Amino acid sequence: MNMSTKTIKIQHEKFGVLLNETFVNPTQFKLFLKMVNGCLNNDEALTFFNGEDFLVNIPNKILKDSVITTNVDAYTLTDHILTKSKIEQPA
Repeated sequence: MNMSTKTIKIQHEKFGVLLNETFVNPTQFKLFLKMVNGCLNNDEALTFFNGEDFLVNIPNKILKDSVITTNVDAYTLTDHILTKSKIEQPA
């Protein structure tokens, strides 16, 4: 069974890769992108904690100076089990 992974990568010229996260759930990916977009539009820091083991806090100035890219790749069910995002893990 083939599916797709969706990746968001945030890179800063001075600090390097700030975030490189892969999602298998398209709804979670869409919500995360909306959160990033909201932070950019409302001059807010990008802050997220999944309640267990994933925390990110990127100040708005650094977020606005960063390059943000997304990507979609095909993968198999085996890959899904191995690469599930920390953000998507149940608490």
